[in-house]
Amino acid sequence: MMGERAVLQEALFYSFNLDRHVPMDHLLRSIDRFVDLSGVREYLRPYYSSTGRPSIDPELMIRMLIVGYCFGIRSERRLCDEVHLNLGYRWFCRLSLDEAVPDHSTFSKARHGRFRDADLLRQVFETVVRRCITEGLVGGEGFAVDSSLVAADVCKHNRDAESAKPKPDPSRAVAEYLAVLDDAAFGAATPVQPKYISAVDPAARWTAASRGPAVFAYADNYLIDLKCAVIMDVEPTTAVRQAEVTAAKAMITRTAERLGVEPARLAADTGYGLAEMLAWLVEERGIEPHIPVFDKSGRTDGSLSRADFTYDHAGDVYICPANKLLTTRGTLVNDDATLMYRASTFDCGDCALKPRCCPTTPARKVPRSIYEGARDLAREIAETDAFVVSRRERKKIEMLFAHLKRILGLGRLRLRGPCGAKDEFLLAATAQNLRKLAKLLSLPQPITG
Repeated sequence: MMGERAVLQEALFYSFNLDRHVPMDHLLRSIDRFVDLSGVREYLRPYYSSTGRPSIDPELMIRMLIVGYCFGIRSERRLCDEVHLNLGYRWFCRLSLDEAVPDHSTFSKARHGRFRDADLLRQVFETVVRRCITEGLVGGEGFAVDSSLVAADVCKHNRDAESAKPKPDPSRAVAEYLAVLDDAAFGAATPVQPKYISAVDPAARWTAASRGPAVFAYADNYLIDLKCAVIMDVEPTTAVRQAEVTAAKAMITRTAERLGVEPARLAADTGYGLAEMLAWLVEERGIEPHIPVFDKSGRTDGSLSRADFTYDHAGDVYICPANKLLTTRGTLVNDDATLMYRASTFDCGDCALKPRCCPTTPARKVPRSIYEGARDLAREIAETDAFVVSRRERKKIEMLFAHLKRILGLGRLRLRGPCGAKDEFLLAATAQNLRKLAKLLSLPQPITG
């Protein structure tokens, strides 16, 4: 006989165990044991009033945000709906079946207020990094640094000309832009004015990636440990190379001060091979630069380039191919960063190599950066097998950016302004590290008898 399902016959009493309905191999179950938010309430206590109605639990909001960024749900409105319906999300957020999900507006109020004032999202991120260190996923011997463009929440057709200035506006994004005009990561990164400026998010810079269309974007900077590709630090900047180099210095310094980890070597692409950056790594931090040197001294017209001249460290002179000396008076030029070595007019006058060396000047001049020692060290490292290994391992950071955009869905920001970019980048990096922990440190299998 065909059976028929009984409907609308609710039991008067029933028992429901939420934990039993979350599979053992669920991602959130693997992540949950690495999420330690026990200190969040105490950390935020100075930012709450001692009187009034109790607020939404900040730990609940952080857990919901972690769920959102682990699964690519960055809209608070949609996140609240998903947590309301999904049993696994409820279990991770410590919500029972009859508990109400917070309204989406509470996230905006907390994020723009207490969370940013207390820099809570960075605290949560660093807590996860410390757990990665404790679990042995951080080697601390080799780091890599790079950046990737992330489109801002701006329509590229809604733009003003270069001469236009952001109009005084009470919007949060404009106020944040005015606050960072003197910041080395944003307004003071370069004196070059952008071609276009956005009135709704002026901190986003008009730029284009290789072979890509121009958009308003921010740069997401990562500093990773090369052992297991754990993200050690993250920093938002305007999308120019000078700001990204500044961010690399800030991330290395902050990682050493707050996490107690400083690498022996740093891998990066040629954009980080500037003389000042190499000197900072070698002379101030004692870090080997596994970075190609940014050098434009080579010539393509067949004439002698700087590489054809040999530098004598003992005598502080250059020796030309004709065995003549080029000396310096010690006067710095080019923003006090370059020494000029000059040959004698008498030596160059009747030299057979003059047509190839200095055909339009009486004598040859060779510039030498005051940071040339660090550049020479980087060139020597580039000839070693260790550099080849670092160049191969540096691809791990590119894989993280691909995961960020394709799996977590952060190809475009949803929040505006420098603080909005910082919030999104920190949450996404936290989610990536948690997923890394869950992948590499699987749950112990239950004992079956």
